[in-house]
Amino acid sequence: MTTIKKYLSLIKFSHTIFAMPFAMIGFFLGVQFLHSNHLSLEKNILGINSVMYFLILVVLCMVFARSAAMAFNRYLDYKIDAINPRTAVREIPSGVISPQNALIFTLFCCLLFVACTYAINKLCFYLSFVALFVVLFYSYTKRFTALCHLILGLGLSLAPIGAFVAVTGVFKILPVLISLLVLTWVSGFDIIYALQDEEFDKKNNLNSIPALLGKKKALQLSSFLHLITALLIITVGIVYLNSIYFWIGAFLFMGMLIYQHSIVKPDDLRRVNIAFMTANGIASVVFAFFVILDIFLKS
Repeated sequence: MTTIKKYLSLIKFSHTIFAMPFAMIGFFLGVQFLHSNHLSLEKNILGINSVMYFLILVVLCMVFARSAAMAFNRYLDYKIDAINPRTAVREIPSGVISPQNALIFTLFCCLLFVACTYAINKLCFYLSFVALFVVLFYSYTKRFTALCHLILGLGLSLAPIGAFVAVTGVFKILPVLISLLVLTWVSGFDIIYALQDEEFDKKNNLNSIPALLGKKKALQLSSFLHLITALLIITVGIVYLNSIYFWIGAFLFMGMLIYQHSIVKPDDLRRVNIAFMTANGIASVVFAFFVILDIFLKS
């Protein structure tokens, strides 16, 4: 395995598919906001105000922030992962990557993230330290609260509002609502994923919703969070993005939420990974496609 592949595996790079589409929604909502208000992108420190330039920076911010968060999580949890049969094959406990190198990689990604935010605008630069605190702090939360799933959701929910602020330099309600639906969506499917470790978490004094409530009630709470997600999507559609394209994406997204809950049962976790990766990956990409298509057609 090459060094690049080792680190891509360490950070589960394919999981970027969860938040990146929503970052793109935030970005293009920002571009639409500027266009509708007859404003232009602010020039960055190099005097550049190209949409493509800012798009590249937003993508890099997403990649570096998520990579830092994931690598730090693997570093902090490598001793726990080593005694969990499900995670013992991960890169650090299996010896593929050393803990020290994972920590160095984390710091490197943090520096690159901050540098990219500085190249966008001062507000993003100042907020970058808050964002890093949230996404890195998540890794500690399983040690003291079952609300760790919500902290993970909060970390990923920064993507759309962060991308919007990168383009516009201001806060608006619509990207905040998009961020809230990401928070409840991610928290809900992370609870489903955590079902696999219910017994392990209990035995090792780790906190999670399944360990606290049991599988059945954990799934009920996940369903409730995804119901809130659906209500937020409907609110966004009715109040802001009421078009046929938005509603196609919205109903397909909500359909995937229903699907993942239909294939995972308290006594049957065989398809948890399908619910976690496949259903949610498809949901995010499809929803973003139709929302961005709607934005382009309105511009």
